[in-house]
Amino acid sequence: MRAPANAGGEPLARWSESEPAPLTDYADRAPPLHAYPVFPYDDQINERLAIWQGDISTLEVDAITNSTDETLLECNVISERILQCAGPDLKEEIITRGLECRTGEVVVTSGFDLRCRHIIHTVCPKYVAKYHTAAESSLHNCYKNVLHAAREAGAKSLALCLVSAPRKNFPPDVAAHVALRTVRRFLEQHARPRLVALCARGAELGPLRALAPLYFPRGAREADAARWRLREPGGADGEPAHPERRIRIIRNPHEHSAAHAEDDTSLCDEDAAVEAAAAFARACSPDTQLLLPGNAPAQPAPRRHYDTDQYERLLRRARSEDLSEVSGIGCLYQSGVDRLGRPVVVFIGKWFPISDIDLDKALLYLIKLLDPIVRGDYVIAYFHTLAASNNHPPFSWLKEVYTVLPYKYKKNLKAFYIVHPTFWTKMMTWWFTTFMAPAIKAKVHTLPGVEYLYSVMARDQLEVPAFVTEYDMTINGLHYFQPDTNST
Repeated sequence: MRAPANAGGEPLARWSESEPAPLTDYADRAPPLHAYPVFPYDDQINERLAIWQGDISTLEVDAITNSTDETLLECNVISERILQCAGPDLKEEIITRGLECRTGEVVVTSGFDLRCRHIIHTVCPKYVAKYHTAAESSLHNCYKNVLHAAREAGAKSLALCLVSAPRKNFPPDVAAHVALRTVRRFLEQHARPRLVALCARGAELGPLRALAPLYFPRGAREADAARWRLREPGGADGEPAHPERRIRIIRNPHEHSAAHAEDDTSLCDEDAAVEAAAAFARACSPDTQLLLPGNAPAQPAPRRHYDTDQYERLLRRARSEDLSEVSGIGCLYQSGVDRLGRPVVVFIGKWFPISDIDLDKALLYLIKLLDPIVRGDYVIAYFHTLAASNNHPPFSWLKEVYTVLPYKYKKNLKAFYIVHPTFWTKMMTWWFTTFMAPAIKAKVHTLPGVEYLYSVMARDQLEVPAFVTEYDMTINGLHYFQPDTNST
């Protein structure tokens, strides 16, 4: 087998050869989540990783991955392409031998007419928010078993597709975290395969490239910057670790001193730690208070301008309730990343039916979608295209949404773009950001056309309904004026 190459015979570019992205200055922010880099800079490991966009069936490697179903004959973009290029012998072997594969497991077959020696088939779980921990663990098993199967088969190079296809409903950022974390831990522990090429198509590539520096830093600065962004480093093999399931037991409250404070607060974020301490102090009886050092009364935690307990209750409801009637509308979704690697959330105003939607469930769905995204920087693009008065959300509901969302939503929001605004939109935006939400006033920008978004994000990263682009062509045509840099 020759060196790993694409269809044109060019060698795959290694991650170590890519240019580091611009780094965010965290000097004026909260303390880092980790005292030291969880995934230190290692150029030898970066040399063994490639991130490649294209058709996985065209790669000349020792083994490729096929994301399929239990029958190994699922009709999806990757599986259909592999079955077609491998020739009829692959399908005949699957049917003749009665091959099947359970979720999270793998089956290895010959590569037949492909440029690889082995095809490693795996079955990705379906993501359901209520059972997200099981889905993430099963997805981790997919990647781990594929990597071990390639190693056992003697493969020196492996093309690993993102097995969490959109039809499985996995949030793109969650799926990318699981894939990158599992691959990093595997490469740390094993010398084979010598190269793992993560293959993505279309919008899947954005989150992968944006999050890769957290697990594969290309220098000491990227490794240090990851201490602020990487919330959950996972287990020894890259398996998801869920802090909410951890229970710390101490024998004596005096042993639970300041020496353990740093370790304890690493299990939850700063806000949750403060609120938990306050709740504990309020719940303690007078006798329990005597156990505290020096008999000193507990100091009340500072009150914040939002209710953390209320948000946590809403988040638990969002993860457990059936929100399919809201998610099925399709008015709110993530669409790739901008040029700085920040996730872009798209909101289609015309598809927000105020009279036919349960606004309480709409709030829950908003929290469910955004909670994993707003842990880092993000951008919102609101399209007011052809929105009518029955699409305008009540002002009382907007006020409730802004009040209940924690500070991280406002802090990490880097831009809020309003495309195709009307006079009503501009007046409401001015009033709301002036009197209700001055913290985000400077982040709100009105854009007369879709074309202006392409200065901050690539065209292939933005997915909008056809009526938006058709309307945009009607009012703007092919010629766009430069946006006002003072307002945008």
